[in-house]
Amino acid sequence: MRGDDAAWALRVAAARGETTPISFAGWVRIIARTVLLASLIIVMVPLHYVVRIFVYGSPFPMWFLRFAARISGAKVKIHGTHLKRDVFYIANHISWLDILALAGACGTAFVAKAELEQAPVVGWLAKMNRTVFVKREERLSVAKQINALKEALADNWSVTVFPEGTTTDGQSLLPFKTSMLSVLEPPPPGVMVQPVLIDYGKVAEWIGWIGEEGGLNNAKRVLARKGTFPVHIHFLEPFSPAEFRGRKAIGNEGRKRIEEALLEALGKPLRNFAHDVPPIRYEADEKAKEHSITRL
Repeated sequence: MRGDDAAWALRVAAARGETTPISFAGWVRIIARTVLLASLIIVMVPLHYVVRIFVYGSPFPMWFLRFAARISGAKVKIHGTHLKRDVFYIANHISWLDILALAGACGTAFVAKAELEQAPVVGWLAKMNRTVFVKREERLSVAKQINALKEALADNWSVTVFPEGTTTDGQSLLPFKTSMLSVLEPPPPGVMVQPVLIDYGKVAEWIGWIGEEGGLNNAKRVLARKGTFPVHIHFLEPFSPAEFRGRKAIGNEGRKRIEEALLEALGKPLRNFAHDVPPIRYEADEKAKEHSITRL
């Protein structure tokens, strides 16, 4: 079996939920990167809390995430200009690396499900980065969500949502779940929406956390990978949510702009996502599932 075929066979197996075997060299890279990430935490977390004694805003969460992305192998390249405040980012979603890359690039916080707040270490780091936690199954009142967003924007920072509701393969774009955009009904005065395209180029399908793959297996695969890979972050033209009637219209406009940018980046038509996503009632067709197995 050729090297590319063997690598893709492992990728397909991972999407089925099978554990990916890691080579000795891969384990060396995992351990080295884990040590570096732990060192970052040891150094930057105390500095963050020291700075917080004197001022509310601290650059250390952003710096930590920026360096963490680089240690994990991501070389972030920024395209376009991002708004620095009073902005609500809408982005496509491929990997947990998206959070490191995007927050490291612009200092954004994220809207995340409430369960993440209770997760060991990850929840603590998310709170350090001023994550807004919401309960999707018990939707917060519109007023409460708007107040949370207003508090975030008052602290001179931005908020990002991933309306696809899951991670994909970088070749697809799922329907947007717009419930999280209800904070923009009505939009707080002066707030803009800026669509963001996250593009991993040729490695997107390999990096993507899709199917039945567990988070630990995906993290091991990424951290075991030799060398680096590009992550292109395209900050697209912002627009005023006040010009659109409701969250669905806002979501449709954001998705349209991201889709156009993704088509240009890929240079080919998008394809249907090959995995079922029950939370958004998405069912993959058989043709897409077959293509995901026979690629390469």
